[in-house]
Amino acid sequence: MTRRDWYAWHDGYDDPGSVIARRLTAVQRAIVAALDRYPPGRITALSMCAGQGRDLIGALAGHPRGADVVARLVELDPRNASVARRAAAGAGLPGIEVVVGDAALTDNYAGLAPADLVLVCGVFGNIGDADIHATVAACPQLCRTGGTVLWTRHRRPPDLVPRICAWYAEAGFELVSVSDPAEPFGLGVHRFAGRPRPLTRGARIFGDFRRTEPEQS
Repeated sequence: MTRRDWYAWHDGYDDPGSVIARRLTAVQRAIVAALDRYPPGRITALSMCAGQGRDLIGALAGHPRGADVVARLVELDPRNASVARRAAAGAGLPGIEVVVGDAALTDNYAGLAPADLVLVCGVFGNIGDADIHATVAACPQLCRTGGTVLWTRHRRPPDLVPRICAWYAEAGFELVSVSDPAEPFGLGVHRFAGRPRPLTRGARIFGDFRRTEPEQS
């Protein structure tokens, strides 16, 4: 396998029949549903490994709560970050901040965590099981009480989706929904029912992304 180009990888979203395009639509719908549940006022959001921000920015564009959202998108590839900034500006979303940095480092969430909405999309298909567990365990530092976490993971064997749901339950999250097992992607939505933990500064949540993983993550 060749080293993945994370900028070119986003081209798959432009094919409406692709798995990642279908997953994007499902994630955007879940984001909109979460936004619709929040009371009036500011909504804070964090997005790990945000890529070009198509999920959050696409959901906020034209949404009546879009102007209420203050979000930080953390993305390592500066090309993707640049696309996300342009998309946010084009959608009239001044509350979107795009940070070029390692999403595994807790310092990149300081000042905005715990947030109302936490996106962990496209992450769990590219890190090992122990790192997935560690990321789930770190979510109480990122998500406020009553906040929502969205995550995705492929359904290739061994299907880790049920275990990830169990890990979120252990971390104090209540299951809102999980995608149909017949879908080629897993999408989980959880509400945090616990108390946020203080953000541990200078810590690493997960190890390095795999650079040669198959196309759909």
